[in-house]
Amino acid sequence: MTGLPLNIAYRIETERLLIRCWSPKDAPVLRAALDESDQHLRPWIPWMKDEPKSLDESAAWLRLKRANFDLGKDFWYAIFDSEEQTLVGEIGLMTRAGPGAFEIGYWINKSCDGKGYASEATAVMIRVAFEIAKVERIEIYCAPENEASVAIPRKMGFLHEATLARRYNDSEGGVHDTMVWTLFSDSHAESPASRQDLRAFDCLDRQVL
Repeated sequence: MTGLPLNIAYRIETERLLIRCWSPKDAPVLRAALDESDQHLRPWIPWMKDEPKSLDESAAWLRLKRANFDLGKDFWYAIFDSEEQTLVGEIGLMTRAGPGAFEIGYWINKSCDGKGYASEATAVMIRVAFEIAKVERIEIYCAPENEASVAIPRKMGFLHEATLARRYNDSEGGVHDTMVWTLFSDSHAESPASRQDLRAFDCLDRQVL
């Protein structure tokens, strides 16, 4: 699931959100969001073990994310409010799920939590994955204790296929079970995500959805 021919959206707009690929110039707002949300995110996100980073390290990290995006390796997006003033969080389509599939990952800034942004951004990614990239399957992995994350695939009509024992290591060295949630393309029309209003644009700013 890698390589340049893959169709993907570079920018997506909803009534409340602007979701776009990262730029290194976003490092200051990323830095502020992660510093504010450190204790909120640390129990659930393994890479928080490397936080806090410096501003320069964060810029380099975003350069890598953008490079991987353009190369078709992984597709990580910044989630902003519609005016692009507040960084709401991040959402990504990861290719490690294998050919014809994406895994969705996400985190939300603590100050923006509880407003339905993660569900909305996930619905956007589901439409992008199925309707633009034309994948056959989407997966979400989360710890059973992370009730906010568990609620999202359940709300979007994903199938809970399994709970894998002791498969997830958190940022502090703790070990958790992992829930595996899957949505197949032939079930997309039945998902609330299929009704998410959006406008999606490619790298040439052409509307593709």
